[in-house]
Amino acid sequence: MDLRFGDSKPTDEERAAVDALLGPPESSWEGADRDEMRAADLRWARGGREARDRRDQLLPGLHAVNDRVGWISEGALDYLCRRLTVPPSEAYGVATFYAMFSVKPRPATVLHVCTDLACAAAGAGALCAGIESRLGPGSGVSVERSPCLGLCERAPAALTIRAGEPVRTAVSAPATVDAAVLAATAPDAAPDEPPAAMAVPQAGDTTLTLLRRVGVADPESLDDYRAHGGYAALRRAFALGPAGVIREVTDSGLVGRGGAAFPTGRKWQATASQPDRPHHLVCNADESEPGTFKDRVIMEGDPYALVEAMTIAAYATGAHKGYLYLRGEYPRALHRMRYAIDRARARGLLGDDILGQGFAFDIEIRRGAGAYICGEETALFSSIEGYRGEPRSKPPFPVEKGLFGKPTVENNVETLVNVLPVLTMGAPAYAAIGTERSTGPKLFCVSGSVGRPGVYEVPFGATLGELLELADVRDGLRAVLLGGAAGGFVRADELDIPLTFEGTREAGTTLGSGVVMAFDDTVPLPRLLLRIAQFFRDESCGQCVPCRVGTVRQEEALTRIVERTGAGAAGDIALLREVGSAMRDASICGLGQTAWNAVESAIDRLGAYE
Repeated sequence: MDLRFGDSKPTDEERAAVDALLGPPESSWEGADRDEMRAADLRWARGGREARDRRDQLLPGLHAVNDRVGWISEGALDYLCRRLTVPPSEAYGVATFYAMFSVKPRPATVLHVCTDLACAAAGAGALCAGIESRLGPGSGVSVERSPCLGLCERAPAALTIRAGEPVRTAVSAPATVDAAVLAATAPDAAPDEPPAAMAVPQAGDTTLTLLRRVGVADPESLDDYRAHGGYAALRRAFALGPAGVIREVTDSGLVGRGGAAFPTGRKWQATASQPDRPHHLVCNADESEPGTFKDRVIMEGDPYALVEAMTIAAYATGAHKGYLYLRGEYPRALHRMRYAIDRARARGLLGDDILGQGFAFDIEIRRGAGAYICGEETALFSSIEGYRGEPRSKPPFPVEKGLFGKPTVENNVETLVNVLPVLTMGAPAYAAIGTERSTGPKLFCVSGSVGRPGVYEVPFGATLGELLELADVRDGLRAVLLGGAAGGFVRADELDIPLTFEGTREAGTTLGSGVVMAFDDTVPLPRLLLRIAQFFRDESCGQCVPCRVGTVRQEEALTRIVERTGAGAAGDIALLREVGSAMRDASICGLGQTAWNAVESAIDRLGAYE
């Protein structure tokens, strides 16, 4: 592709897709017809500075074209770059950064088949082979092997995306060859997705805190949400004032649920105290860790809870604009959140004067496009701003200079919805749940070799064995992966580990974001570890050498071990330890720092290659 402005022209569909997002161009400098604009454009060039300020519309613009046509041509990219005054070389770098985009021609229908851990254990390899044999080159469908689609409780999973106006999607999970082919060739005939409550085996349990409305209240009804206690927390927040809300959150002991476990109250206070304005709020709903799907279930089953929680966080930290960065692989969550935001805005619960309190706040959804690294907060900021989703060095920290260089508070979905019970029941009552150092309820995503996979809510301090008993773990359990691909394995005789941040740390593993993936003795562990290594190789952004090179060396060594029979593994294991240590010590962000964790734990705790 020519990385300069060239003579390629967008098609009418591509132009319409961009114009629907940005509005019609005002001059030929922005891509309007030169003959029509010649008289005005010869006098002055307009809109350059304003266009540069819209750089953050690059990712939505790429989505607009990809959704309408199915791929991004040179002419479409050139037109989008003219509209935003973005160098084509930079836009090309952004477009090729994301797995869901293509800059090469492909059919309008793309079938993504998950091949990650839970799906691999459930037969994704055979599923892919069967689909590929049915949908050959002339089928009009592009079959792509995909990393985790966030449908682990219904593995194996497939997602069909058919470009057009409007774009159409269909989920097949658990997928069969016939069901996936039907969804790809006739998405309108594909069966509807099961309700979100199907992913919550505890649905309807009145003792639940975070999941109590899922399967009980209509997720699309604001009135139903309010009838089940919705917006009581926001009213109490207005009664307490911003400082009072932060004090309550701090006293509750709430920490981030994304894996880092940073105290939420401290983060909010640090942002609120910054004199630089404006402040921003970002909700990280880009859960791409293999085995994680709790945020999806909340957004599909209780979307207004997230809207309310984001409003409270914004009120406490002085933010008037919030961004919900949502996984591109979650079409139903996208629909539910868009609808909930629109309804809340129409009812005065978002906008210029929320509940008559004089507080202005609104939410904008930004879609991801298939990049695990964008789960890292600074990479997420870069993605929203219209750049490649590459992490930034710290300091400065996001509370000082985050999104658009302004103070920013970033929390994931589970962390934010925990704020609601903190305010409704009070900090002391909330802190009484769980343990002294890990307070409150916790959501766990249980999948793999269990009879009842799904999202479970238990108080911190429950043991791994108790959680697996709820999920009906199958006989022949060999190992459990905690924390996802970036986590660690534990043995089947270590199920008494308490599920707390400190308990898992003392046990030499990690709680992470709450992934609990069980594997029985039918799962080939060496190939599972190789799939983890392939995942990190694919998802490394390539910015730093330890991760860019280390993930490749790790995969190569594991490939040699899997393909080799007999002696010789000891040398590769020694190499893996050396490479893993270098990645852990020298990588810029958590991806490289944790890419060796699961493999190391499998070698040391499970004797994977003995």
